[in-house]
Amino acid sequence: MKKLFYILIGVFGLFACSESPVDTVFFDFTGNRGVYIVNQGNFMYGNSSLSFYDPVTKRVVNHVFQARNGAPLGDVAQSMSIWNNLGFVVVNNSGKIYVIDSRTAEYKGSITGLSSPRYIHFVSSQKAYITDLYARKITIFDPSTFRITGEIPVSNSKSEFNQHPAEKMIQYKNLVFTNCWSYDNKILVIDTNTDQLVDSIEVFKQPNSLVIDKDNKIWVLTDGGFEGSPYGHERPGLLKIDAETREIERTFRFALGEHPLSLCLNAGKDSLLFLNRHVWKMAASDKKLPEQPFITSANTNLYGGFYSLAIDPSNSEIYVGDAIDHAQNGLVRRFSTSGKLIDEFKVGISPGGFAFKVD
Repeated sequence: MKKLFYILIGVFGLFACSESPVDTVFFDFTGNRGVYIVNQGNFMYGNSSLSFYDPVTKRVVNHVFQARNGAPLGDVAQSMSIWNNLGFVVVNNSGKIYVIDSRTAEYKGSITGLSSPRYIHFVSSQKAYITDLYARKITIFDPSTFRITGEIPVSNSKSEFNQHPAEKMIQYKNLVFTNCWSYDNKILVIDTNTDQLVDSIEVFKQPNSLVIDKDNKIWVLTDGGFEGSPYGHERPGLLKIDAETREIERTFRFALGEHPLSLCLNAGKDSLLFLNRHVWKMAASDKKLPEQPFITSANTNLYGGFYSLAIDPSNSEIYVGDAIDHAQNGLVRRFSTSGKLIDEFKVGISPGGFAFKVD
């Protein structure tokens, strides 16, 4: 039998219709398969937040971190990763990572002294990596103690730009691949046995996301930069790379001026989904890009379309974040595998990330 989804002390307005909480709230998400939504907030405003959504009851709780711990989350929450019942929340502009109990949202510790952290990848029970936008290094820490244990230099001294700004990470055997997004065109290859940079793969300009499919093919999505960029502006692209040989096997190109992002895989790891104003879907075996969107956004002219995308790894349901105007609270829409709307709910400002809890 499921435990109580939440226990409120003095506050009953924490659901989607409420504003900021007043009193301490004790949560119990144990046994609930759900998803944390990382709401980025506005740069320099310190108004990022966490929401929690239960897909069975369709209940959403906003301001989870602040409600439980009596303190704001910080400035620009970037991402969240769950490992061993712990949630690691990367707060980019605050230069830190908060660690919470994923079952209760209770604060357990922090990792500080970071420059501009972005994402976390867990290598083992004693080792994890943190990528960074500006530090030109990957930080190594122990996820069981939260202590920083080392770093992997990734600086490109030959470039006039701030390279390499590591981003998302995927692993194949003992190798971690990370995309370098801002003013860059490289996928870096890290040996997890030695914690050394051992190779790089040149791709199109500004790779913003990557995944690895069931056949160990790495897919990389690039946005091509922007008009007037000193690094250049080109057509965005999608590349297929063999993880074993590190050779590029196939490339696709979008039109100049398009902005594809948030590359994801379904639970079977044989279909790709990504954002390009709308949600697009294609099989990993397809020889060309899809011609029609899978899920259509109604706000492409006014606000530029959908903002974030994630796929539930247990059932392939689709979660789409809509930042609207980045000033008001955003929306999250949940869709079935066929693209049918299941639910829609309000969260915090600029929902930009998702972390699935699968107790």
